[in-house]
Amino acid sequence: MRSRSEELFGSMVFNDSEMKRSLPEHVYKELQRTRKEGKALNPEIADAVAAAMKNWAISKGATHFTHWFQPMTGITAEKHDAFITPGKDGEAVMEFSGKELMKGEPDASSFPSGGLRATFEARGYTAWDPTSDAFIKEDTLCIPTAFCSYTGEVLDKKTPLLKSMDALSDQAVRVLHILGKDVKRVTATVGCEQEYFLIDKKDYAKRPDLIMTGRTLFGTHAPKGQELSDHYFGTIRPRVKAFMAELDEELWKLGIYAKTEHNEVAPAQHEMAPVFAIANVAADQNQLAMEVMKKVADRHDLVCLLHEKPFEGINGSGKHNNWAIATDAGENLLSPGKTPLENLQFLLFLAAVVKAVDENQDLLRISVATAGNDHRLGGHEAPPAIVSVYVGDTLMDAIDTIVTGRQHKSEAGKALSFKALALPNIPLDNSDRNRTSPFAFTGNKFEFRMPGSALNISCTNIMLNTIMAESLRVYGNKLEKAAPEDLNDEILKLVKAEFKAHKRILFDGNGYSDEWVKEAEKRGLLNLKATPEAYHHYMDEKNIKLFKTHDIYTETEMKARQQIGFEEYSNTLHIEAETMIRMSNRRIFPAGVAYATDIAKGIESKKRIGITSWQEEELVRVLTAKLQLLKENTEDLEKLIAGVPADAEKSADYMYQNVLPKMEFIRKTADEIEDKTAKSYWPYPSYMDILFYV
Repeated sequence: MRSRSEELFGSMVFNDSEMKRSLPEHVYKELQRTRKEGKALNPEIADAVAAAMKNWAISKGATHFTHWFQPMTGITAEKHDAFITPGKDGEAVMEFSGKELMKGEPDASSFPSGGLRATFEARGYTAWDPTSDAFIKEDTLCIPTAFCSYTGEVLDKKTPLLKSMDALSDQAVRVLHILGKDVKRVTATVGCEQEYFLIDKKDYAKRPDLIMTGRTLFGTHAPKGQELSDHYFGTIRPRVKAFMAELDEELWKLGIYAKTEHNEVAPAQHEMAPVFAIANVAADQNQLAMEVMKKVADRHDLVCLLHEKPFEGINGSGKHNNWAIATDAGENLLSPGKTPLENLQFLLFLAAVVKAVDENQDLLRISVATAGNDHRLGGHEAPPAIVSVYVGDTLMDAIDTIVTGRQHKSEAGKALSFKALALPNIPLDNSDRNRTSPFAFTGNKFEFRMPGSALNISCTNIMLNTIMAESLRVYGNKLEKAAPEDLNDEILKLVKAEFKAHKRILFDGNGYSDEWVKEAEKRGLLNLKATPEAYHHYMDEKNIKLFKTHDIYTETEMKARQQIGFEEYSNTLHIEAETMIRMSNRRIFPAGVAYATDIAKGIESKKRIGITSWQEEELVRVLTAKLQLLKENTEDLEKLIAGVPADAEKSADYMYQNVLPKMEFIRKTADEIEDKTAKSYWPYPSYMDILFYV
């Protein structure tokens, strides 16, 4: 007997089992060839697929269809069309053609394009991605698609992700063929952990900063935060558990393997983690999951916050990108086996990863660069902005053995004893975990911990796939020249040289320490603390060459993405500054003045009957001085905003160097005023109200 969960799972997805059931056998086989081998889709089968997809969708209650795509806004976009079409004698018929399945024509002028499109150049195209399943959302059949301009420039995040997957597969297959493996395709797989906050809807509605920017621009710390570590993995509150239960069901319907759920470290913070999926499917599913999380939260009178740092002084939210690569036969190429020092194939691919990260620290930092994530990186369990690789004691020892020739001290197979008779011995993993590491090996995959919770993971995985493809391309060029009988020696020689050349990127210590910052600088590692600093490296010659070599971006498309990065940063800070100005001028300053005035009136009344209170007088003096400081700096911020340069790059630098420091000072001043103002006067819910709702 099937459980409810099994019956729900994939019920709203036109998945492989549904395709097999509803498509003619030859159509199904042709479609599977495209999906599994990355072969070009045969347009002749599109009508048959469209008819089956439409019939299935209508049977599930769908009335519309949409090409669901990922423009460079970082979120998804959709334009709905009804299946209904005029028939004979004024009757209505439900139609959906192969042409409509494969191609759409949304407006391409109103999405970020970095100058690729002007308002009068509106035409764009969407094209069906047959490797990602169509699904039903509410009453609409959603067809995952790529998006480009009329002139062919890529305007989305999916297309370059698919290209990067092809590039990685091509180079990995090439290397594996040199090693004697019969492999047709190598696939990047991703498991994307998703952290988030849940707060009460009524508190959210009273905070303009949360509504406009996703984070609190003001707010003093609650007396209790995460110091006692009592929220992490703690008992889930009934209200949150009800949200999680419905979230699971909605995600399962959409074929998303929502697997793990728990309380995170900060109060009101939680996490959902799915099972691994192919990289482009994982990206689609994560975008969909974020949308569903917000909708389900709303039905529970909650708001799901996905900003990277919605609250100061406690953990921000990340999106740990667990990345691995596997062959079409299911072999994980990042699995070390029981004796990693003797596993030449693993060592070769491990060296390729280390090389890729070391040579492309800038691109990995760029892939997670947003104004919101800048607030998160560097503390409260978020990794620092300095990119490094953690491989653990066992692999680090193996690398040292290869480089130096000293004896290997493997402790593989060691068990941990709890020294209690009733408890079993636990097999130890090869290494501990380093929560401060940006890029950590975790047994048979790498966990990239830098992405922020609101991020579209496509960009991160474009970078990972492409830089890995480049490492393997270089290795393939070298190993192709080796005679078969010398291949193992050449691999070992190559691996030794690569680990020695890129050892600077390997670090297993505390990423938060001042000592590491100094050490990283000595090693020549980048420390790109802010988004503008990162994006200045985007058009470096090595990066242009990299993306051209693997046909991911043209130079024009790269320049557009750099422009969008600068614009997004500048616009985000502009919105935050405008919101801060209004909150300060319209509510916080008047509230502080009203409280100080009422205390002053009370002092005067007491003096008439001979009572003097120096504490109250001092409070009025302090509040008045702070309020004056708040008003002056808010006016300064208004002037700064009026002087923002028009150029996107200059604007981003200006915002970082001038506007952001002023905003931080205003916040500090306003928070000091909040600390001294009676709660009944304060216009906004406090951190205590928001984070500790019942």
